Amino acid sequence: MKPDLFQSPDYYLLDDLLSDEHKLVRDAARAWVKKEVSPIIEEYAQKAEFPKQIVKGLGEIGGFGPYIPVEYGGAGLDQISYGLIMQEIERGDSGVRSTSSVQSSLVMYPIWKYGNEEQRVKYLPKLATGEFIGCFGLTEPDHGSNPSGMTTNFKDMGDHYLLNGAKMWISNAPFADIAIVWAKNEEGRIHGLIVERGMEGFTTPETHNKWSLRASATGELIFDNVKVPKENLLPNKSGLGAPLGCLDSARYGIAWGAIGAAMDCYDTALRYSKERIQFDKPIGATQLQQKKLAEMITEITKAQLLTWRLGVLRNEGKATTAQISMAKRNNVDMALTIARDARQMLGGMGITGEYSIMRHMMNLESVVTYEGTHDIHLLITGMDITGFPAFK
Repeated sequence: MKPDLFQSPDYYLLDDLLSDEHKLVRDAARAWVKKEVSPIIEEYAQKAEFPKQIVKGLGEIGGFGPYIPVEYGGAGLDQISYGLIMQEIERGDSGVRSTSSVQSSLVMYPIWKYGNEEQRVKYLPKLATGEFIGCFGLTEPDHGSNPSGMTTNFKDMGDHYLLNGAKMWISNAPFADIAIVWAKNEEGRIHGLIVERGMEGFTTPETHNKWSLRASATGELIFDNVKVPKENLLPNKSGLGAPLGCLDSARYGIAWGAIGAAMDCYDTALRYSKERIQFDKPIGATQLQQKKLAEMITEITKAQLLTWRLGVLRNEGKATTAQISMAKRNNVDMALTIARDARQMLGGMGITGEYSIMRHMMNLESVVTYEGTHDIHLLITGMDITGFPAFK
């Protein structure tokens, strides 16, 4: 088991832009990742299993809903703190960050924003500690980038709702205690429902044979005449804007998280370049390898500045969906490019579990697709600057 020697790059002294609280939160998350995630993550990725024993620790470092108010079990932190936690967790593994950000932005966020007081008090404290794990049901087998075409539906049966349909590619599904499910009512209006494990007709089969996010549990949500109590409807927002509001929060977290994965690949490649001797000198002393490293740190620094500014805008309530899309698309693409260049620098060693790079690269192939594909986010930016939707 190799020690975690990670050193975070900060080429533009961005720590000067962070408060003492930001740095304390980040450093606590970083120390936890080094102690609890790095020593085990390669093993769990190899055997395609989520390390459930880390859930309690994720809750303790604020990995679940850090911006949720203290009265509901959250830490009451700001958006930059949330981003920094996601950065540090994804530096360890994208799959672990997926578990954390789904819980935070796709489960706790809608209950907090769209739920009533009874729902907040009932669910949020247990979600904050990890006693409950949640998942988010939007994507369907035939409706990914076009969620408005969903066919999952519910009918008013008088004293309850009857839910039918299926969701696919759902992080945390196999062991989730609750699911935030988006479905159409009889008038075709999209609403959020809290579906609890144990409700008759609700099953969560696991998705196997993944080459990506192997240390994250992915599954389906199947609803076969599931009776959902009426008090489980999220009452304060409906329509497609409701789930998309959750995705704004999640995509913001991904923009930070991707920087963590990129940092880890860069730091690994930089260290390797100083140690690996070829033709009687370290490969880091050659022009081609310095070109790769210089481009990596430049792109990481640009992404850090972009995302820090986005965090400020989020704190001020000014960030737009299109701005969040730009950061998600840019930063994940940046991280993928860095992972691929870093893998080349390590040669054959780069494909082994001896180093983290190939695992990051495989994980990022999912991150570049989920919660808005690379191309969809490009079109969101295009629509924002031209005024013309070009999705179809």
